[in-house]
Amino acid sequence: MSPLVISLLATIAVGGVAYVFLYPLISGERRAEKRMKDITVAEIEEKRKRKTTADPATSRRAQVEDTLKKIEQRQKSQKNPPLATRIRQAGLAIDKRTFLIMSGALGFFTALITYFFGAPLYTVAGLGFAAGFGLPRWVLSYLKKKREARFTNELPNAVDVIVRGVKAGLPIGDCIRIIASETQEPVKSEFRAIAEATAVGVPLGEACGKLYDRMPLAEANYFGIVISIQQKAGGSLSEALSNLSKVLRERKKMKAKIKAMSTEAKASAIIIAALPPSVMFLVYLTSPNYIELLWTTPQGRMLLLGSLAWMTCGTLVMRKMINFDF
Repeated sequence: MSPLVISLLATIAVGGVAYVFLYPLISGERRAEKRMKDITVAEIEEKRKRKTTADPATSRRAQVEDTLKKIEQRQKSQKNPPLATRIRQAGLAIDKRTFLIMSGALGFFTALITYFFGAPLYTVAGLGFAAGFGLPRWVLSYLKKKREARFTNELPNAVDVIVRGVKAGLPIGDCIRIIASETQEPVKSEFRAIAEATAVGVPLGEACGKLYDRMPLAEANYFGIVISIQQKAGGSLSEALSNLSKVLRERKKMKAKIKAMSTEAKASAIIIAALPPSVMFLVYLTSPNYIELLWTTPQGRMLLLGSLAWMTCGTLVMRKMINFDF
């Protein structure tokens, strides 16, 4: 192709890109769309306010909708929590600064020891990064999951305590204080935080809603939703919490059933993933000259790299198939 044709095509391409991205800004289409959206939202809110003031049932429904929207927004913000929040969720009594100092020290000493043993610089850098960045966060995730499992096992019992106390005539605040002093960790410390928050004037629904920030589980979210809606819209608290307790126990039973059903698939996946390296090791023990061609020749290294890539893809696919999102 001649330079003139190439220049012409490049000019057309640049002009098309500029038209797509700059024309809406110059013409004011985006400002008009934003204004129309604001006007529409304002009209909807105005109609909703008029309906709310006119009908008590609509007012109660609007309060429930507002509560659910706030909880949904809080749930979205928990997808990528900051490091300080993850440390608190793992139950560690340290701050972010201490955690970073410990992680840096671990990475530095690991790299130093590896360097003294005569390892290459890229190995020293890789092990130091893994020990200073990857290992502490893996331990943090492991402690968080372990703490969440203990909380899930104990929460139905705590909800049953509130149900029996409310039916017996006790205030819900006294029931929460009983849980904060009698149950096992981590439910004990989490409900103690709720009791302390209500003692300084925080509304009960808001205090229970913050439980999800410290324990990002569906069970904790259910509990916060039930308490928040009951505090704003009214209703039988004992009946709502009794239904919640049944739901939590059924979820626990279903989770155990899913774990039992997926155990066979996990064992099969482990065997399939471990079979090629095991066969390769056995062949190396019996016929080393036969298998050494895989890493002593360029063609063998290419085949070994391709096999490793395909094995990794297969293992990830099997992992995706047997890990149920529940």
